[in-house]
Amino acid sequence: MTETQTQPFAAEVDRLLDLVVHSLYSEREIFLRELVANAADAIDRRRFEALSDEALALPENAGIRISADKEAKTLTISDDGIGMSREDLIAHLGTIARSGTRAFSAAIGAAKAEDKPSLIGQFGVGFYAAFMVADRVQVISRRAGTDAAASWESEGRSGFTITDASREQPGTDVILHIKDDAGEYLEPVRLETIIRKWADHISVPIALEQDGKFQSANEGTALWRKSKSDVSEQDYHAFYRHLGNMFDQPWATIHWRAEGNMEFSALLFIPGAKPFMAVEETRESRVRLHVRRMFITDDAKMLPDWLRFVQGVVDTEDLPLNVSREMLQSTPVLTRIRKALTNRVLTELKTKAKDADDYLTFFDNFGAIMKEGIYEDAEKRSDIAGLIRVRSTLHANTSLDDYIERMPAEQDTIYYLTGENADALAASPQLEGFRAKNIEVLLLSDQIDFFWPERLDTYRDKKLKHIAAAGDLFTDAAHDDAMEALCKAIAEALGEQVSAVRATSRLTDSAAALAAASGGPDLAMQRLMRRSGRPVYAAKPALELNPAHSLIGKLKDRVAAGEPITDWAGLLLDLARIQDGDLPQDPARFARLVAGAISLT
Repeated sequence: MTETQTQPFAAEVDRLLDLVVHSLYSEREIFLRELVANAADAIDRRRFEALSDEALALPENAGIRISADKEAKTLTISDDGIGMSREDLIAHLGTIARSGTRAFSAAIGAAKAEDKPSLIGQFGVGFYAAFMVADRVQVISRRAGTDAAASWESEGRSGFTITDASREQPGTDVILHIKDDAGEYLEPVRLETIIRKWADHISVPIALEQDGKFQSANEGTALWRKSKSDVSEQDYHAFYRHLGNMFDQPWATIHWRAEGNMEFSALLFIPGAKPFMAVEETRESRVRLHVRRMFITDDAKMLPDWLRFVQGVVDTEDLPLNVSREMLQSTPVLTRIRKALTNRVLTELKTKAKDADDYLTFFDNFGAIMKEGIYEDAEKRSDIAGLIRVRSTLHANTSLDDYIERMPAEQDTIYYLTGENADALAASPQLEGFRAKNIEVLLLSDQIDFFWPERLDTYRDKKLKHIAAAGDLFTDAAHDDAMEALCKAIAEALGEQVSAVRATSRLTDSAAALAAASGGPDLAMQRLMRRSGRPVYAAKPALELNPAHSLIGKLKDRVAAGEPITDWAGLLLDLARIQDGDLPQDPARFARLVAGAISLT
């Protein structure tokens, strides 16, 4: 005799169901991940219990089968797992968030590690994700070791109905009666895409019915869970290309398993080439997070933004599967894993940096992104600074440590010059005084270089200083009455175009150069700010003159003779602008002045 029993859900189920269906999950397709996870969990539970009861042994081809019936508008997920009795169905599906898996986990807490199945999810809240796409759900299940089966059915509102049922083999069928607006989940191609995305690497085989035949729908191999000795370079490279649609070879492969207070496996790759699409299009890490092989998200920000070029997978045992991506962000376990991952990547980079030529290949590709960390990450700032490589007046590439080793004993400052072109920087007249004193200067030409040195401030107790702020290195140029008269005459001729005109000992070859007003951004920074549309609050630049230059000497004579120098003053200013990487304010006038000057020589 068939016994039918109708029961209400436990208290407040209506409110909790609404939360699950409308708020807990970010993507509707998550329902399939949850149901597959529960099925895989049930198979693992049966495998574990069979260790002490051979009668519960799994059939030879145990797995998960998924089939869609478009005419009936049903989607069925079947497994060969431990199954549920009538009482189990009432206990586990009649009370939201009551977890059979959680209770089971507690029961096997004392079991040997090698005997414990890899439990994926909690058969509670996750199951109710089915109501995101189904207006009615039926569960037919038979507990392994018994002959009786039962059916649980609900529309996800006031309660559920339990009836006797039949099932040829132990296991569970979850039958979803798909809503009208969820018809896409009856398409085999769509289902396969979801399985590949979320469950490609779980160890339990998944078969999807297509054209009347069941075909394998998941790879089933989690490379990161294997021992490094069991993985070939070809395996790593194939997975790397699959992971990020890359066509190059990884520059570095980081594969390890963390054990202790937290357990996780990680397989990370540092690309060997820049991607076709600029990394800067997104400033977030896309390392994939898995929980017990099941994909959760690639939006968990597993690495800081300044390591966003790193590709890979992290798989942990310590997170519940049925949590949304938003909830993941504040999980303490993830905070610890993120820190461990960052430290591990830094350790790898420090090791690889010992091979200077090979490391330079990496830094040419991703160094500008790494420098962002100096600006943004106070905790890792010094570590990152030790890994950067920059051009200097003496070397095509140098580290800050090597620069310090070359410093004269009396030098206590790291000097740098910023701009937008390293070759133009190397020819800057601002370097003339430093070359004369044999002082090496870093030439920083990435946009981020305008910002990180000031944020770093010191490295190994050495102050970083822009050469524009290094006036203490140079004594005032010798002033005579003629030089003072020339500075005054040029200042009057240029008016508000400059804040001051003064003699300097910085210059050795050039007649004149521009210098930023004291306390303001340097001229290259001002140009960058103007191009980005940001307001520039800075005084006009100062024009510095080299008293030892022949042109300056001739202009002193002109002033002493009472001759006008207005055009010459404008020419000097435009020449200084050009040397600084800028353009004359009036190119036509500049061309006429240069032509006139040439005709007088």
